[in-house]
Amino acid sequence: MASQTRIPITTITFPEIALPTRDAHKLRGYFGTLFREHSPLLHNHLIAQATAADSPHRFRYAYPLVQYKVLEHIPTLVGMAEGAELLAKLFLQIRELTIDETHFPVLNKHIRHEQAVIGMVDELVSYRFQTLWMALNQTNYQDYRRYTKAEQLAQLKRVITSQILATFREFGLWVAPHEQIQVQLSIDERTTRFKNQPMVAFTGGFLANIVLPNGVGLGKAVSRGFGSIQRVEG
Repeated sequence: MASQTRIPITTITFPEIALPTRDAHKLRGYFGTLFREHSPLLHNHLIAQATAADSPHRFRYAYPLVQYKVLEHIPTLVGMAEGAELLAKLFLQIRELTIDETHFPVLNKHIRHEQAVIGMVDELVSYRFQTLWMALNQTNYQDYRRYTKAEQLAQLKRVITSQILATFREFGLWVAPHEQIQVQLSIDERTTRFKNQPMVAFTGGFLANIVLPNGVGLGKAVSRGFGSIQRVEG
């Protein structure tokens, strides 16, 4: 039996509001400020964790359990695990959005709550990136630029495999020693701007012997909408 688990996932959409994809980080800023007192999960800052010994604070960058996206121009919030429960509790309190001092009354919003399977499967599943996949950091970008095309593709396969495994681990799923993630990438390089800096990112998609929920992100800056995936049916 392939390694799998289930996680709660809540997706909130605002179908009557249209935004450009680049405004996803503004959704994060708006809701992170609006509900700041409720949970650090909403703004994805460093989370303080007490240790057993003397309870000193330890800090880590965790996989964001609340992610803000603009998918096909629709503002979208995705919460997983504790983030799913949090978004469900705050759903009724969302009455407007304010983006760049423009107020959008929320006359219609949708919520979907489900138990989603994540993990390994026996067949290859097709996914596309709904938003740009930001795969590289400053260190491995330097390697990427020195590589041949074949070496670049091999590097990106290693990167996405690591990102998938890190996502699994966030939800307590560890791949069995006899299992191996298989990935086939079909991507094109693009340039985007992130925090006013030019960055390499990728469009396209991949095949892999895994299952992940629609709307979750892989790679860097997933809380800001990058790397959102969608399963391709058929």
